[in-house]
Amino acid sequence: MSDRLTSPQQLAAYQKKLQAGHDPAQPCVTVCSGTGCRANRGLEVAVALRKACQEKQVGDKVRVRITGCLGFCEKGPIVTVRPQGLFYTMVKPADAQEIVEKTLLRGEEVQRLFVKDVKTGQPIRTKGEIPFYKNQRPLIFGTNFELDPQSIDDYIRLGGYSALVKALSAMQPNEIIEEVIKSGLRGRGGAGFPAGVKWAAAAAAQGNTKYIICNADEGDPGAYANRSLLEGNPHGVVEGMIIGAYAVGACEGYVYVRTEYPLAVGLVTKAVQDARERGLLGRNILGTGFNFDIRIDRGGGAFVCGEETGLMASIEGGVGEPRPRYVYPVERGLWSMPTVINNVETWANVPHITLNGAGWLSSLGTETSKGTKIFSLVGKVNNTGLVEVPMGATLRQIIYEIGGGIKEGKKFKGVQTGGPSGGVLGERHLDLPIDYDQLVAVGSMMGSGGMIVMDEDNCMVDFARFFLAFLEDESCGKCTPCREGIAQMRQILEDICAGRATPDDVQLLRELAEVVRDASLCALGGTAPNPVLTTLSYFPEEYEAHVRDRKCPAGTCRALVTYAIAATKCTGCTLCARNCPNEAIRGEKKLAHEIAQEKCTKCGICYEVCKFDAVKRN
Repeated sequence: MSDRLTSPQQLAAYQKKLQAGHDPAQPCVTVCSGTGCRANRGLEVAVALRKACQEKQVGDKVRVRITGCLGFCEKGPIVTVRPQGLFYTMVKPADAQEIVEKTLLRGEEVQRLFVKDVKTGQPIRTKGEIPFYKNQRPLIFGTNFELDPQSIDDYIRLGGYSALVKALSAMQPNEIIEEVIKSGLRGRGGAGFPAGVKWAAAAAAQGNTKYIICNADEGDPGAYANRSLLEGNPHGVVEGMIIGAYAVGACEGYVYVRTEYPLAVGLVTKAVQDARERGLLGRNILGTGFNFDIRIDRGGGAFVCGEETGLMASIEGGVGEPRPRYVYPVERGLWSMPTVINNVETWANVPHITLNGAGWLSSLGTETSKGTKIFSLVGKVNNTGLVEVPMGATLRQIIYEIGGGIKEGKKFKGVQTGGPSGGVLGERHLDLPIDYDQLVAVGSMMGSGGMIVMDEDNCMVDFARFFLAFLEDESCGKCTPCREGIAQMRQILEDICAGRATPDDVQLLRELAEVVRDASLCALGGTAPNPVLTTLSYFPEEYEAHVRDRKCPAGTCRALVTYAIAATKCTGCTLCARNCPNEAIRGEKKLAHEIAQEKCTKCGICYEVCKFDAVKRN
């Protein structure tokens, strides 16, 4: 048959042929090839496994495949062995021979490659037994485990583009929009506006040409869910966009993805090309008369281009600056035509809703936030990676049941949700059900799903200062409240961290934050004060300590920290003196040492290396 599929029936027949040719009982070794695993030589692991299989003459019996990101990023490269379901972690190319000889030839397990339980230290054999995975609900991200992101045939075999067939052959555009509305799907990239309501407005808008845009400009530090979805299942996003285009009457679409995501750019580009060659994109899709195509547009890395109007300005070839929202993009967007913009995760939900009905999504979540959400769990937590949970899961469940708790048994202090513009929540919020409205009510937001966990060693004032500095750099400067207000807030935070601030400065900081929040042109400025306002509200004692006592309780702000050596505990081992980069520690061997304060740069190395708790931080 021709590679090009010219009817829904032909696609269905091709899917059956692929399924018939697939033997689920055949031994299969999969290797994660997401960005994190590639950085740790994941592709070399796959090559070594293939080579070992050939050397042992089992190359024709064992399939070695690559997948996209599998979520448990700090344990990569990840290798799974089927049908046993074994889950090997931190695999090196040198381990390939042992995996083939022991597991594939003799049926034995390589126990040293199993992940160990954080609490018991016991090795865990399979994915389903690992707390990081068994406490999740991977409706969207789970497909990454099953397919090669470079293979359109893999996607079709697993049911891919069946939702498109249903949409084009059995549903009217308004029926698709109605299903999306009933599902309760809210945009997964920002404020959580109902996706179906946005689509309905675009469908009703006047315009000869309409556009669909996938916002893959994921610029939040520590967030990488959108990147990993594009790297692991690009066809799921493409299919969602085609269905959305049919629903609103769009003829052209764009995937706006940042250049810093080269793997995602390459895979989504290939997915679009393959879909076009198979008759799933372009003119007369599957012989139904529907025309729609997608272009890839690479952003230059400006954080503000994640905002819808700045993104459209960039696609149009202009400066990536936000526009006043007198008219919404669904009425006048890209090139002044009706435009629907949703992010990667939102589009990835669409095929499932179309194929399985609104109840597939609405049966999960809270009253106002349906379905699941993918979070990038990073920071001072034992298990970092991508986490997909139903809306309404609590911070405690994510951080302790999935994340395995705080590293080194330290005390939890706070968590920032929603990226650099998100709020910082404290211990009192651990049992807060996470959804769009609950987070906004406590001064934070969902954003694109960043979640940064902090422990007792983090200074909340310094944390707010860090993100204000980031937002100051990323502000486009178009409006005065954002341009000047963020810079002034950052300067006050610098003064607080340096011990130069007064109580009046703290009050001015709060007032400035409220003005920037209320008067900024776009969401970057409107949400930039969140780290300031939430740390002021939930950690006031840290601000008081910095301003009133001239001390940093966490020992992070160098200007407010003093190191001294307790003579009663110092054994004179000289370890601190040998590691001091400034030769600020003096004393004879086996005698108590002391720190010359005039030479001390407060780097904290002496505090870190002392084995006798003799170095004190005040």
